[in-house]
Amino acid sequence: MTRIPGVNHLDVVRALEKAGFTVVRQGKHIVMSNGVRILTIPRHNPVNAFTLGGIVADAALTVEEFRALL
Repeated sequence: MTRIPGVNHLDVVRALEKAGFTVVRQGKHIVMSNGVRILTIPRHNPVNAFTLGGIVADAALTVEEFRALL
C-alpha cells in the first residue's frame, strides 16, 4: 500500500466528498459511502500514513487522484 503522510482527517473527508462520497454517520470514526463502497476514517490528526493508504485503495482511487482531490 502506498503511504500518504501528514493529512488531517477533515481534509480526507473533504477530498472524499469531492470524489462522490457522503458522510453516513459520525462518532469516534467517520463513516462515508458512495452507495457501493463504505469507508471508515478515524478522527486522528494526522491520519496514519498506512491507514490512509488503505482508505484510498478502498475508495478505488490512486494516490495521484487522491492528492489531486486534496
